[in-house]
Amino acid sequence: MLRNGLLLAALGSALVAPALAHETGAPHASHGDGRTWLAGDHHVHSQFSVGWKPGSDPAAPPEPVIGGDSSNTIPTNARMARKFGLSWMAATDHGGPNHSRISRDLAYPEILRARGETPDLILFFGLELNTPGADHSSIIVPKSPSERDDLVDLERRFDKYEAWPLDPARDQEDRMVEALTYMKGLPRPPVVIAHHASRSAPAMGTYGQTAPAELRDWNDAAPSVAVGMEGAPGHQAAGLNPDGSPRLSQARGAYRQHPTYGGYDQMTARVGGFWDSMLGEGRRWWITATSDSHRHYTDGGIDFWPGEYAKTHVLARKTPDDILEGLRNGRVFVTTGDLVSSVDLEVRPVARGGAPAGIGGEVTVSKGQDVRITLRVRDPSGENFGGRSPEVKRIDLIRGDLTGPAPSRSADVNPTTRVERRFTAADWVREGEVITLTTTLRNVQASGYIRLRGTGTEEAEPAMDVPGENPWDDLWFYANPVFIKVR
Repeated sequence: MLRNGLLLAALGSALVAPALAHETGAPHASHGDGRTWLAGDHHVHSQFSVGWKPGSDPAAPPEPVIGGDSSNTIPTNARMARKFGLSWMAATDHGGPNHSRISRDLAYPEILRARGETPDLILFFGLELNTPGADHSSIIVPKSPSERDDLVDLERRFDKYEAWPLDPARDQEDRMVEALTYMKGLPRPPVVIAHHASRSAPAMGTYGQTAPAELRDWNDAAPSVAVGMEGAPGHQAAGLNPDGSPRLSQARGAYRQHPTYGGYDQMTARVGGFWDSMLGEGRRWWITATSDSHRHYTDGGIDFWPGEYAKTHVLARKTPDDILEGLRNGRVFVTTGDLVSSVDLEVRPVARGGAPAGIGGEVTVSKGQDVRITLRVRDPSGENFGGRSPEVKRIDLIRGDLTGPAPSRSADVNPTTRVERRFTAADWVREGEVITLTTTLRNVQASGYIRLRGTGTEEAEPAMDVPGENPWDDLWFYANPVFIKVR
């Protein structure tokens, strides 16, 4: 494998061509509004995620070391994103004392250069916020003439490590609520998504820096800004040595205390867990998947390139504003290893006259009415970027009830959530790459939601991940929910 220092010279223009077997963005169902599934990644680091060294004056802030935490340039990340089939990407460097100056003076000029060099990639200027009272989160600002000033203002105001000397008052949970309230009131509000929410959790259901009550507070403060969390965190190549052999010293996702499940955070992977508790309240709380790319595993890092392994597919027109609106409104499914490349779901009242809904939407039905569910999934042929040719072996329909506000702000269970049905090849029709299946929910009595999950494994539920596990052998996709409102 080539090392980073040789990538540009050795690969040249080949970097911009996505692999044909896994081309993304093609409309595999008629959406009627010009929207297609656009794959992206909202958590990508560059050389401006700096390291730090003590200054010559002990009272002075530490000095930034360019490339200290991530070795790649923003243009390189953009070219690799296109190579691996992405249509959009957010550059999200994190900082420390006075890092907003680096964002303004160094990172943003590279954003502009990357846009010029890779014009067919929609590139957002973002930030991995050192989140007050929590771990990390993406801030993705809308693309506009003032995007640089908008992002720098947010970093200066609210990144908990921006000030020097460090100010403990900037690292309080209510400070993040203040930040989100401020963002909600902006003329161009950003999108905020929690990163690796359970990475510091010591056990199942016992949380660390980011806890259920905090995420509820975020969503309450700014429901159109704080819209979700990484379902599949980055660092998925942590269990691979540079030659691809197992690295037993690293946990998948860098979840060193309590592991991921099938590559997904426990808040997402557990049926009836935290995600379902949020959905059961009726919250529009969505999941995504990212690379968290710092340094490629072939260079001794623990990462894949943007799009190489994980993708967040957004149903959108190929414009910056519509992609952000797709994220805000949950028109999203996520996948690892290119297990699928489109998931078109239609939920429709059987009675005539009822309007259908898709992923992220809501359908209204009369009490006792039947609801028909039609699913079309593209299972792409050819090898993925891990040299595998995965196939969907099962698709699960997961169903939960809307139960109203949780009994506790710390609630992380929805006892009504269940796997309604497990579908296999005996239940669907395959035409080339496209799988189609239809099922009906009979006599719907109460409001609820459905969501989808699929896998290329034989596991009934995603197993606890172990150090050295090869992520290419453990592929899953998840779709955000459709709500069913009974009148």
